[in-house]
Amino acid sequence: MAVASASTAAALPSLHYASRSLPHRTLRLLPSIPYTSHSTVTRLSSRRLPNRYSSPSSPSSFSVKAAAASASKKSVLIVNTNSGGHAVIGFYFAQELLGSGHEVTVLTVGDEGSDKMKKPPFTRFSELVSSGGKTLWGDPAEVGDIVGKNKFDVVLDNNGKDLDTVKPVADWAKSAGVEQFLYISSAGIYKTSDEIPHVEGDLVKEDASHVAVEKYIAGLSFGSWAVFRPQYMIGSGNNKDCEEWFFDRIVRNRPVPLPGSGMQLTNISHVRDLSSMLSLAVENSDAANGKIFNCVSDRAVTFDGLAKLCAQAAGRELKIIHYDPKAVGIDAKKAFPFRNMHFYAEPRAAKQILGWTSTTNLPEDLKERYDEYVKIGRDKKEMKFDIDDKILESLKVAVTV
Repeated sequence: MAVASASTAAALPSLHYASRSLPHRTLRLLPSIPYTSHSTVTRLSSRRLPNRYSSPSSPSSFSVKAAAASASKKSVLIVNTNSGGHAVIGFYFAQELLGSGHEVTVLTVGDEGSDKMKKPPFTRFSELVSSGGKTLWGDPAEVGDIVGKNKFDVVLDNNGKDLDTVKPVADWAKSAGVEQFLYISSAGIYKTSDEIPHVEGDLVKEDASHVAVEKYIAGLSFGSWAVFRPQYMIGSGNNKDCEEWFFDRIVRNRPVPLPGSGMQLTNISHVRDLSSMLSLAVENSDAANGKIFNCVSDRAVTFDGLAKLCAQAAGRELKIIHYDPKAVGIDAKKAFPFRNMHFYAEPRAAKQILGWTSTTNLPEDLKERYDEYVKIGRDKKEMKFDIDDKILESLKVAVTV
């Protein structure tokens, strides 16, 4: 496969991944919890989470496998968003829980008959029902009325981005005697740092709406609570463009315009990894109590590397064009689906506390996504590339379709 750039073509096999070669930093464990891994005691960093994030009741030594084996079947309520990439997390989480014998109810925001429900993952909710799950729709602020007298052991809020939205759900869960409360936050709340990847305990933007939610949940004194911070994700049923943005250009023989050098690191996780982390927290609620988890895979990829992997999955040639958004006069947020910077977190807490392992394999996972891309006919769909054309015109790059 030929791969060209604005300067020198790069060979496909030299994919720009980053993982263990990055500078090592010790996990910022919660201040009150010593963590032991085999015979080695993990050194605690001087940068620690505030006391409000600690979990005094958590044991200093915990056998995750033993707890998982003896975990009782639980009744779980998933409050699921009706849009964006996060909706697929709730779907996969429900599938995994049902497969383990738990009872699952999914409450999705809005109306079952809305146009949003005509898109994945909602079009696949019948799979949940056929596996014994229940599906409901409505306003999460009225969750008590919607679920009626049904009792739940665990509640996951996979919807609210601010306290006004999450507070009614969390307050109801507390009053209803829910034992464990889980919240999908965002790794986007970390402050920009010269040291990457972001790990649990790194500084966050105090004015970020998710931060206020995390603090509020921590103060409700649930028997167990945990926060999960995802980044970008892929997987069947995802309805937010990620890899599709690259496929759209590659299959039409268009240059792929990447802002900056193309060497910016980011993290793209298969949603099965995110759901498996959540499931481990349910089955090991004592270990998960009071913890913050970066809900991501354990490898990074560069923008150039992702473009090359997408071309490889599609079996097409690739031409990468690098550009300076300011020089071209465009807003990179509108021209490109990722943050134009290093945006990379590591799932250190999940590995050390829950015994979690990542299964994301971008070369293979992107093949699955490309097959679906073609199956729905998006490769033949008529599209406009107005912003791309402006970029390419500024760089005097001709487009031959």
